[in-house]
Amino acid sequence: MNSQAAYFKRNKGFIQTSTLVLLAFSTTFFPRLLGLVGVPSLINFFHFAAVPFVCGVALVKSRTKNRKQIAIVQEIVFGLWLLLIVGFASALWNGAGTINVILGYLLLAEPFMMLLAIISLPLSAARFQWFQSWMTGFVIFHLFLIYIQKFVLNYCDLPGDCDNVQGVFYRSGSGHVVGASISCTFAVYYLVSAKSQPIWLRVLVFVAGFGNILTSDAKQVLLMFLVGFVILAFTNIKDIGKTLLYIIGTVIFIIVFTWAVQNVQAFSAFATWARPSIYGPEGEATLLKFSGIRIILTYHHSPWNWVFGLGPGHTIGRLGGWMIRDYSALLSPLGSTSVPVGETIPVSQAVWQYVASSWLAEGSSMFSPFWGWAGIWGDFGFLGVGAYLYLCSIVWRRVCLDEMPKLLMLSVCVCGFIFTQMEEPAYMLYIATVIGLRWQQLRLKVGN
Repeated sequence: MNSQAAYFKRNKGFIQTSTLVLLAFSTTFFPRLLGLVGVPSLINFFHFAAVPFVCGVALVKSRTKNRKQIAIVQEIVFGLWLLLIVGFASALWNGAGTINVILGYLLLAEPFMMLLAIISLPLSAARFQWFQSWMTGFVIFHLFLIYIQKFVLNYCDLPGDCDNVQGVFYRSGSGHVVGASISCTFAVYYLVSAKSQPIWLRVLVFVAGFGNILTSDAKQVLLMFLVGFVILAFTNIKDIGKTLLYIIGTVIFIIVFTWAVQNVQAFSAFATWARPSIYGPEGEATLLKFSGIRIILTYHHSPWNWVFGLGPGHTIGRLGGWMIRDYSALLSPLGSTSVPVGETIPVSQAVWQYVASSWLAEGSSMFSPFWGWAGIWGDFGFLGVGAYLYLCSIVWRRVCLDEMPKLLMLSVCVCGFIFTQMEEPAYMLYIATVIGLRWQQLRLKVGN
């Protein structure tokens, strides 16, 4: 007992830092619930200060001498600086406001800051399990709300149907997709990492997590993980046995899933996508999905727009798509801008007008013209896409030590072709936290 007390006394600063990291994550996970009880909407911006602050504290207080940890931290810090430089270059070329640069940068950089903070923590086995337990508790609470909203409160009977089943993200535009994405991520993480728990419990959690897709009608989430799994199989092409195992598993899943869509009522919503006529070159899904890119190109008046984009917050990312519009009372006094120099009509306004004219727009966010990779390219150009991919490559090469975090990264990559969830703070910070915890777990060899 005395030695344990002495350990905690010596590591008081470190313990406070790990608690701060957990609190910083909470600022993105619970704001919707706080908003329901009357907390001002400003709470939705608190994480923009909390996450960079905690990242800075973790870096300053870190006393690690592990060379691998230090090398990873240094490389991620360099990547973050590179992305920031690209952001300011794009803003200068296009006349974007400073607040645009800050918010546009943080929407992309926050997950890497959170990962940086977690990697910098010299976690002990006990402290790791403490942190992991809290993160597990957060998502279990979210799943509890999901099934209460579905089966007790009957939120599927409200206008908007089962899109209202959102767990802790209740009353947000795409809360059902965000909630289901986090639930499924947790399901995969728990199945793989909680090997000290009985297999029946891990399978039960897995089923409950992926069941969120059906309860919330979040069909896109299944596609994210399925495509990510297939890509992961091909990244292991050198390991023929593992590749064949993945491919056989995928084929079996597709066969069973196709049968379920055709014969089981609970899966019938997936038939929405089974309309070949909407996917051709002139099909409504194709035209709607790429309308944002076509409109962005009409704003390109210089070859440099391909390099620097149209400026942070000026196109179809989360910031330009609706944040600047929805929070104009807060952001306008801070000098926010919505159009590049020489333009008067925002790209997002033109895209929203196109969305309003499409009969397919209400069918599924799968066909949304607002999606992550297009938003990064539109705002920051190919330099921005390159800087972001460089950061992703660092995490893939240096932090993803086994298949599970790689699957999560690939699911995010696929998600970037569907909607703007790559800039959704709660989802991306959860992904970053899980990847960081898995790295710490494998480093510590805890419960694995």
